[in-house]
Amino acid sequence: MAVLSKQVAVPKSGFSPIPVIDMSDPESKHALVKACEDFGFFKVINHGISAELVSVLEHETVEFFSLPKSEKTLVAGYPFGYGNSKIGRNGDVGWVEYLLMNANLDSGSGPLFPSLLKSPGTFRNALEEYTISVRKMTCDVLEMIIDGLGIKPRNTLSKLVSDQNTDSILRLNHYPPCPLINKKTNCGKNVIGFGEHTDPQIISVLRSNNTSGLQINLTDGSWVSVPPDHSSFFFNVGDSLQVMTNGRFKSVRHRVLANGDKSRVSMIYFAGPSLTQRIAPLTCLMDNEDEMLYEEFTWSEYRNSAYNSRLSDNRLQQFERKTTHDNTLLND
Repeated sequence: MAVLSKQVAVPKSGFSPIPVIDMSDPESKHALVKACEDFGFFKVINHGISAELVSVLEHETVEFFSLPKSEKTLVAGYPFGYGNSKIGRNGDVGWVEYLLMNANLDSGSGPLFPSLLKSPGTFRNALEEYTISVRKMTCDVLEMIIDGLGIKPRNTLSKLVSDQNTDSILRLNHYPPCPLINKKTNCGKNVIGFGEHTDPQIISVLRSNNTSGLQINLTDGSWVSVPPDHSSFFFNVGDSLQVMTNGRFKSVRHRVLANGDKSRVSMIYFAGPSLTQRIAPLTCLMDNEDEMLYEEFTWSEYRNSAYNSRLSDNRLQQFERKTTHDNTLLND
């Protein structure tokens, strides 16, 4: 099943609002904070992750998705495992197949490993090395964010995603060329590869091949295509980080449109805290608790809420704090 959408306006020629953060420059911390405030999205360069490692993992990922569907479904499961078109259990569908894995290597379980490939050891090693490298980069970015905010200690955020019990996930997506993209048959509409949503975790890290499709939603409601760059990584601010900054950072709404000619392969690392971690606005970013926009909740509570919602739902709405004025109106 495919989901159609109205034709999306193409951004003005040469216009690219995507902030670029140079990890080799400590002074990028100010631009990083501004990117989180204005877009909830940014591109990272000079990240230090081996291009060879990324290339090996992409090759192994393509090999897996090239297998017959009957073989791929042998590792199907929920929440971890192979999936095709159905996204979650609440009716969302897309032009995508995926492999979802546990990314907490400290738990001893390691990532789900498809034993169907010709060189399973190569895939396993690439998955583990990639996860370790991306987690380190994620911690570096989170610490740079804290530096930019002027908060102590420096590991305020990074410790949440490097804890032994962290609930982090690695997702491999494959968007096959879509034959439905034909102006004569579908009236010029796009086909949704992955529907619009925000990520519930603290932050997520995306890397893809050179096929376009990713779009982010700007504050004015418009959608902007993100130019692909296979040598860089893209970061999404997640719902949990929006809460922890009391709304100062924005959890970016994004989606993927299918491509009519080329396959798109992406790898996403979702950096989540432990299930028992309490998520609430950081008091050091507020003058008093009356300014809190969100109620405190555990990551387990929010994750369960996300699993029980549709992709496009505003999941944070039910955790927004009721003000005294709101309570007065309810009692009138």
